Amino acid sequence: MGQPRVGHHPGLMTDLYHPDAAYVSWRAGKNGPTTFDLYTRTAPFGGVYLLVAGLEMALDFVQAFRYTDEELKYLATIRDYEPGFLAELSRLRFSGEILAMPEGTIAFPNEPLLRVTAPFREALLLESGLLQALNLATLIATKAARVVWAAQGRRVAEFGFRRAQEPYTVARSAYIGGCWSTSFVAAAYEFRIPATGTIPHALVQLFETEQQAFEAVAQSFNRYTLLLDTYEPRRAIHTAVEVARKYKDHLGHTLVGVRLDSGDLLGDSQYVRQVLREAGLDDVKVLGSGDLDEFKIAHLLAEGAQIDSFGVGTTIGVGAGSVEAGVEGGALGGVYKEVLHVDERGLEHPTVKVAAEKSTWPGKKEVYRVGGFEQDVIQLASEPKPPNSQRLLKPVMLNGELVPGALPPLSEIRELAEHNLKQLPERYHALIARDPYPVRFSPRLRALRDRLVAEQEREGPPAPRSRTERDAERGNGREPTRVMSDE
Repeated sequence: MGQPRVGHHPGLMTDLYHPDAAYVSWRAGKNGPTTFDLYTRTAPFGGVYLLVAGLEMALDFVQAFRYTDEELKYLATIRDYEPGFLAELSRLRFSGEILAMPEGTIAFPNEPLLRVTAPFREALLLESGLLQALNLATLIATKAARVVWAAQGRRVAEFGFRRAQEPYTVARSAYIGGCWSTSFVAAAYEFRIPATGTIPHALVQLFETEQQAFEAVAQSFNRYTLLLDTYEPRRAIHTAVEVARKYKDHLGHTLVGVRLDSGDLLGDSQYVRQVLREAGLDDVKVLGSGDLDEFKIAHLLAEGAQIDSFGVGTTIGVGAGSVEAGVEGGALGGVYKEVLHVDERGLEHPTVKVAAEKSTWPGKKEVYRVGGFEQDVIQLASEPKPPNSQRLLKPVMLNGELVPGALPPLSEIRELAEHNLKQLPERYHALIARDPYPVRFSPRLRALRDRLVAEQEREGPPAPRSRTERDAERGNGREPTRVMSDE
């Protein structure tokens, strides 16, 4: 599943500093259980939320992660790693646990989308592959969801293949986000997504006249769509009506749609709809395309455009922002940060990075959604579940094995996304965020972070604590963190 690559080398799906760091930890004898959180600090496109996607690809990567003899020989040519380290890499397989928000979940900034706990080297070497899988897919799914929301119930077709950075990921993620179909036939086959399309300008130009082109299309298909803007759309719609009447009578073939791909979409759509109405062809759909995004679609509909469905290519295919709206796009800034590790004595070291807005939150955490999007709570895993809440992080891998049911079919993921997007209050769908969604950090988590930051400022990294000390802290109301076996 997924986009074919030039060679498939999961073990090399890292940045170079990952095997380098793994080598240093190997030489230092440090490989205790370590927990990493994967999350974003901001929502994309100036909005409030993220629509989670890419987990299936991420878990495929984790299950496939290993080094072949050929790959180890290659690593040995770029670094003077000791043979013992390379021998360990040859045996390395993921043996830990992963908790994740299911695809189709709505998430918000700073919430862990994924929590990985495994021996340090295993967890570290997965970083870039996990980020690549989730960053791109979540970006595209979120973009598609915004476009579909802006279309106000009108169907949206994704056709970003020719400009998409990863077209299989784009087609799959856009479908999760609510796009009705894709133009990319291989992805439609791979994922069983409806495939749709019209005709290209080149086909119209192949014939001496536009009428001849339209007639050739009408003769060829029982149900067909015509492209109006090769020359002049307001003239072309009259030709389309003439052809539609002729071939309905002669062959029973039906004109189901006309497409506008450039020019004055607002005025042309209104003119085309009027002509179709006067011709008694009210059932013919007007399709709009041409460098559209959620902001342009919302503007067109607000101004009264007579468009029944939209085709969106580039802006979904690359997760583009909007210069006009002043919002960035093109990438999701997901990060993968260590939050806890256990040393060789079994003592815990909750970890925090202190770097202004890039500071991290320590410890193993859970995310709970209270009520129907009333608020989310991020808290330490040892804290009791808040009343009237649901746990968002679900086990997907335990002891290195996939949890049964962790990867539902794409149809179920799409249904979950649709349900969650409908439940999300309308104010949080705003294309430009005005009302931030309330995400609360529990008092115990805040206290742990404050203490660790204060300790770092005073004397460097915090000292490890024994179980007795952690139990004493529990009695004093301070939140202890726990070794992996406690959970």
